[in-house]
Amino acid sequence: MEEPLGLLVMAYGGPDSLEEVEPYLLDVRGHRPTPPQIVEEVRARYAGVGGRSPIRERTEAQARALEGALHRDGGRFVAAVGMRHWKPTIRQALEGLVAAGVRRAVGLVLAPHYSRMSVELYFEKMEEARAPIEVAPIREWHRLPGFVEAIAERIRSALERFPPERRRDVPVLFTAHSLPERILEWDDPYPAQLRSSVEAILERLDPRPHAFAYQSMGKRPEPWLGPEVGEVLDGLARQGHRDVLVAPIGFTSEHLEVLYDVDVELRRRAASLGVRLERIEMANEHPAMIEGLAGLVRSTAEARGWR
Repeated sequence: MEEPLGLLVMAYGGPDSLEEVEPYLLDVRGHRPTPPQIVEEVRARYAGVGGRSPIRERTEAQARALEGALHRDGGRFVAAVGMRHWKPTIRQALEGLVAAGVRRAVGLVLAPHYSRMSVELYFEKMEEARAPIEVAPIREWHRLPGFVEAIAERIRSALERFPPERRRDVPVLFTAHSLPERILEWDDPYPAQLRSSVEAILERLDPRPHAFAYQSMGKRPEPWLGPEVGEVLDGLARQGHRDVLVAPIGFTSEHLEVLYDVDVELRRRAASLGVRLERIEMANEHPAMIEGLAGLVRSTAEARGWR
């Protein structure tokens, strides 16, 4: 029988209950204690979106969809999900692949845009696990046609929620997670890749107003990449826009940064400005993105001579 190839699907992770919020933050902060007020603030945010993060289930659904797409062409791939923070860990996912007889695997982070401070840290976790598996990493896929088409389709679909006579004037506000400004000292490709994704998506849409902003700035006392999403929303309101569609292109599924930072906090700010704010459905298991990623996994394995 043909030896199976592995697919290590990685995402950030999140707590499965309110009780897990504090230990989860301890993991995120490298086991440095979290100030009580921050624990309570984060716990309140999770309480406001159902008391837990759905990221594990979302990622597992994406992994199963990828596994199915890979099997359709006769490839024998075994997918496993690992979280950078919380459970199942990247180490546990690799252990599961070893138990399934996998010796070679493709590593995929479900974040399209590379930064040394984000995507690269997943592969560092993988190296720390010292699993007896050779891993071929996929580090970026910000212009993957399937991803671009998935977001464009989600935007087209979401625009239908607005009255027909106003749709052409609805600005699309693209967002991504902010990172500390010091990444610019490394000539980090993250900002450029985000701009490139926006350009590629806009090429598939009818001409319309648009803007880009960073969201979900962290708590570290240092400068973060901007412009900040709330300030950009304020600017759109001053320009006379009364409808805004948010497209969080830095994420591929719903989790706290989408369900709270956009759906609760940003929507509340929009309401105070007299703006109707809608958000696209996240890519999740969109067929175009899944097929595009499956093709990328195949080509990555083929480049190693594994298929």
